[in-house]
Amino acid sequence: MIEYMNLFNEWKNAVVDEELKFDLDFAEKSQDEILDRFYRELDFGTAGLRGILGAGTNRMNLYTISKATRGLGEYLKENFEDVKVVIGYDSRKNSQLFAKLSSVVLASMGAKVYLFDRLLPTPLVSFAIRELSCTAGVMITASHNPAKYNGYKVFGDDGCQIGPEVADVVLAKIGGIDTLKSYDETLNFDDFLAEGKIEYIDESILKKFYSLTLNERVFPEAIEKTSLSITYTPLNGTGNEPVRAVLEMAGYTDVKVVKEQEMPDDTFKTCPYPNPEFKEALALGLRDAKINGSDLLIATDPDCDRVGIAVLENGEYLLLSGNEVGVMLLEYIIKGKKEKGVFPSQPVAVKTIVSTPLTDKICAKYGVELKDVLTGFKFIGNEISKLEKFGKEENYLFGYEESYGYLKGKYVRDKDAVTASLLIAEMAAYYKMKGLSLADVRTSMYEEFGYLMNYTENFSFPGAEGMDTMKEIMDKMRADKFKDLGIRLISFADYEDKYQVDYISMLKMPIDLPSSNVLSFTFDNDLKIIIRPSGTEPKIKLYYTVSGKSFDESVKNYKEISSVVSKYVFGK
Repeated sequence: MIEYMNLFNEWKNAVVDEELKFDLDFAEKSQDEILDRFYRELDFGTAGLRGILGAGTNRMNLYTISKATRGLGEYLKENFEDVKVVIGYDSRKNSQLFAKLSSVVLASMGAKVYLFDRLLPTPLVSFAIRELSCTAGVMITASHNPAKYNGYKVFGDDGCQIGPEVADVVLAKIGGIDTLKSYDETLNFDDFLAEGKIEYIDESILKKFYSLTLNERVFPEAIEKTSLSITYTPLNGTGNEPVRAVLEMAGYTDVKVVKEQEMPDDTFKTCPYPNPEFKEALALGLRDAKINGSDLLIATDPDCDRVGIAVLENGEYLLLSGNEVGVMLLEYIIKGKKEKGVFPSQPVAVKTIVSTPLTDKICAKYGVELKDVLTGFKFIGNEISKLEKFGKEENYLFGYEESYGYLKGKYVRDKDAVTASLLIAEMAAYYKMKGLSLADVRTSMYEEFGYLMNYTENFSFPGAEGMDTMKEIMDKMRADKFKDLGIRLISFADYEDKYQVDYISMLKMPIDLPSSNVLSFTFDNDLKIIIRPSGTEPKIKLYYTVSGKSFDESVKNYKEISSVVSKYVFGK
């Protein structure tokens, strides 16, 4: 208690920013509020920083941003002779402020900074890093989190998010910096801009991104042979400009935008949790799609790296999961390349370990090598980089994760909802040309490969005690292994200790992936459960794969097992 109260008092005496002073005054009324702001420092990991806006070491503010940027700058200076950094930002509160602050801190440390002159999607930062031969990139975003959050996402010189080894080094650098002394209010953005140490990114970068995106089309002629009506919502984020631009360039003229969610709004008042994974965030989009009679609803999250869709089926709109869209896009790309005669001789697809095993079946059917990687799109981007080193990047077909992230192009090394939105529209037009809706294609997929349905559940553990609670749960499941669940366990994988056990053959095998706190359990009857803490939020995620002979049976089986498992793991 003494330690965090001392920190609170130091901040009270040092902070001059009026917004942060107000937040400290508010916190002073409650020990719990003070504790939550100062009981720890924000974690810096492979996703950079992410946290609630406000005053304190456990908040996103001028001081924690300055400290993280100085730590990053020290790492870059030690490892690169010519430090050049791309910086972008989304529509969240203080995003532009934090982007400019990061720019001046890095410029004051001798780096050349390329800054986007307006809010644009996360994948454009990944693209610009490689295009401008930069050593790193920073995107100020909290992706799909509620409005009270912001974040600081770091990329390496390959355009991928930094990996665990780099994150650990940067974290060590950050640890040696005094938080309150890291912020220098005398640094002037306009001075660095005038000196050329900060430079706005030329519009040609965006134009080239658009050109490459259009090149990723599989059947560009599809929209010429049929009509397709689209309702689109950027959820008050960065997708409004680029998604609409590429759709228009590709010939999709019947695109209507949800007006309340068209322009940036850092309060996200129409979608308090702007995540296209959740039906609640799509409420206005579904309303307008029905009014417009659209074939397709497309929704991108605030930093436009994730995309969710709904398709018209019998007069109602069916929401497709990230897994379903991922496997449907993969098969569409495979079929298209085969039909066009450009299918590579050694094709490669990539998915995360929590994504649907339907992918394995599709890859087996078409002779595609499938690589399973850890959760986090950096690992998918890394697989492209590996192929590139051997001159085999053309073998890469597609990569995706169940949380609505997709990547076809090799010019971006992070999930890209701009390109994905275009491909989804094209896929819908292609199948409509053949008299099929995406709902029809989904049904055919399950009928051919089996009703392996996937579900994700989130359990939140906020506050000072939340991290301890999550650790206790993971430790319990690591030791317990569902021994009293009443279903035969066939195999178990511990991705932190990097081993897996086949209980049929009793073989123990190593896992050739980086260490990650993930546990995977495979049971009889195609039941699979994966449990892991979120890397960006104080919550634990449960992933289910459940089989059935039909949609209804798989849903019934999921509901039955979910109620048992949640009580087993969480006691509720």
